[in-house]
Amino acid sequence: MTVAKTQIELARAGVVSPQMQQVAENENYAPERIRDLVAKGEIVIPNNPKFKGPAVGIGTGLRTKVNASIGTSSDICDIKSEIEKALAAEEEGADTLMELSAGGDLDLVRREVLAATNLPLGNVPLYQAFKETARKCQDPCKLDPEYLFDLIEQQLQDGLSFMAIHCGINQYTIERLRKQGFRYGGLASKGGTFMVAWMDATKRENPLYEQFDRVCALMKKYDAVLSLGNGIRAGAIHDSHDRAQMAEMIINCELADLGREMGCQMMVEGPGHVPLDEIEGNIMLEKRMSGNAPYYVLGPIPCDSGAGYDHITAAIGAASSARFGADLICYITPAEHLALPTVQDVREGVRATRLATRIGDIAKYPNRRENEKMAAMARREMRWDDLEKYLLFPEVAKSIRAERCPENEDTCTMCGDFCAMKKGMEVFEPDIKGDKIYKG
Repeated sequence: MTVAKTQIELARAGVVSPQMQQVAENENYAPERIRDLVAKGEIVIPNNPKFKGPAVGIGTGLRTKVNASIGTSSDICDIKSEIEKALAAEEEGADTLMELSAGGDLDLVRREVLAATNLPLGNVPLYQAFKETARKCQDPCKLDPEYLFDLIEQQLQDGLSFMAIHCGINQYTIERLRKQGFRYGGLASKGGTFMVAWMDATKRENPLYEQFDRVCALMKKYDAVLSLGNGIRAGAIHDSHDRAQMAEMIINCELADLGREMGCQMMVEGPGHVPLDEIEGNIMLEKRMSGNAPYYVLGPIPCDSGAGYDHITAAIGAASSARFGADLICYITPAEHLALPTVQDVREGVRATRLATRIGDIAKYPNRRENEKMAAMARREMRWDDLEKYLLFPEVAKSIRAERCPENEDTCTMCGDFCAMKKGMEVFEPDIKGDKIYKG
């Protein structure tokens, strides 16, 4: 299956595609503005022809999007459970989904998830490449690069709309790891680590870097977004922005430029574990070096001691990332660093990340704060039914209130008859004026 032109090629030809039109409507932008930013490579729209769900725009000026990741492992392989997680992520408001299985029938899992969800689906092809090679040859380092390229196309044919492909790892980046004495937190990327091991064992260059034009040609054929995988991302805050990570980031930003020149939609990935004070600088570097390519942020996790609550740890990093310009943020669940997530973990991860991106977006885009003002006014006047319209999680809020119903329905059980809001309105209601008056 082929398409005549990619979104970026259509935009450069002056065409507003149906996908660009839909993104414009969803984001309240002029279609021509979306087209111009797609043409520059500052917005991407994952768009495999087999994908029939709503178009999702990722990039400059748009709402920060949330990705949820699911997938089996060698210890737990339950396709039904993974489909339940995919549906839960969609129900909770995730914008994209990654299927990252590493156990069981990997083709079957991918196809079942594709059939079940309306979200653009991505993956990491190196997972299946190394797992299948290990099954066949008992050694993942016997991976045949030709098999890898064939597998990428097979997965695209199934309908994937974006792929995290580790093109930025090369012998130079590996040498940086050796010369700096490796790392405090080791390597965090499964695909990246196995590619590093393959390069070390074979003494060959990364074929995804060496044959980058071939990778782009495959992605263009299916108008899928090439997300430049962050295989050397930091797995501990003490490794943040070390020489190896920065070497890969520079290469990925260069490749983003090259890919766009070839007419391929491109994203850059990063940065893993990053202390809070370094997040702004990390995003500034990616934007500056890549020419504002959309930045797909993994975490970032700003401390290493939050296991069990890392959905909160990462939400703190995600809010800061959204504030400073991240475009797509991969959720973290409470099970991160500990276990394969459950369906409820997925729900909590999506909720925490959606809340974080809302916080970041209302700082990044001050003109988008109207919803927060309306929520505050509804709370001030204890219009509980109205308040629900402005909440991210109205059903959760409604359930909590119903479980602990106050004696006076105008108040809540936090304050009861000692209510600051109620007393404040009694004193100042005659003085309310301008847009502080609720007009119904």
